[in-house]
Amino acid sequence: MGIKKRIGPQTVRFSSPPAVLSCACAAGVKECQGPLGKCVDVPCEDDLLGQDSWEKAESQLQRYALDAVLRKAGAEADSLDVIFAGDLLNQCIGSSFGLRDAGAPFYGLYGACSTMSESLSLAAMSIDGGFAKRAMAITSSHYCSAERQFRLPIDYGAQRAPTAQWTVTGSGAVLLEKKKPRPAASGVHITHVTTGKIIDAGITDSSNMGAAMAPAAYDTLSAFFNESGLGPEKHDLIVTGDLGAVGMQIVRDLFLDDGVDLGKRYNDCGVMVFDLDKQDVHAGGSGCGCSAVVLCGHIINEMRAGTWKNVLFCGTGALLSQVSSLQGDSIPGICHLVRFSSEVM
Repeated sequence: MGIKKRIGPQTVRFSSPPAVLSCACAAGVKECQGPLGKCVDVPCEDDLLGQDSWEKAESQLQRYALDAVLRKAGAEADSLDVIFAGDLLNQCIGSSFGLRDAGAPFYGLYGACSTMSESLSLAAMSIDGGFAKRAMAITSSHYCSAERQFRLPIDYGAQRAPTAQWTVTGSGAVLLEKKKPRPAASGVHITHVTTGKIIDAGITDSSNMGAAMAPAAYDTLSAFFNESGLGPEKHDLIVTGDLGAVGMQIVRDLFLDDGVDLGKRYNDCGVMVFDLDKQDVHAGGSGCGCSAVVLCGHIINEMRAGTWKNVLFCGTGALLSQVSSLQGDSIPGICHLVRFSSEVM
């Protein structure tokens, strides 16, 4: 009899953990100047990427990431059973326009900045459930397209609050496949997924999304720890999506209130992607591309190198729109957790 896959209200444990076949990322100029710049597979020399609009440039980022991940895997797009993709733009045009020539079955997703972990969750479940042998998860964001849609065009020169974050110009892609039979199984696998709940802390300031998303990260991580029995001490790295410096500290404080010290094992993609002391990004990075670039350019490669064996990747998203913000509504948050392990046999 197989293992019970659903081990709690929000958490599933895979009976045959999907393997990471390859990963790749593309990123803009500012991102490549940051601490992880050397990890980027496709560094872009300018943020228009030869296109005539910011939105088309974002689609180009996804094409770069897709081409790079397939090249590294020695695969073609027609070998994919399904692509799960999303971005921040209305109707997810960054993904649908960027991948329209891929010729593979496609699901467009919207989880705001949590879309990388959302797409990975669904890709992994589709493989473990026997519905796909190869599945792609890919997301993107672009600073200029996001500013135009959610705040004000950059030409306006609006002043940014200290709590504001800088939307990452980048795209990341992960190609998953069915785990190979023993003893060939090796490398990095996805062992668990915890699907987040919508958590609304009542924050209305769209320039303080770290505070809006932090309670969702705390809620999802708490659910995973309780349902899986795998506490913080079982992991080498716990990384949230793009809470930035403000939201990251809130998560630390919420766990300290429970008597749990996450310690040095905890970090945030929005803090990792930029040098907060040297680059003018205020509270850190954000956007779908933020966690995607950090995961695909840095985390998975470090796991393969043996730096970390067990990692909790917790993508966070602020589920707002320009309409909801103008109407003064609060900002609901979401966090989806994906557990990566190199100890699967």
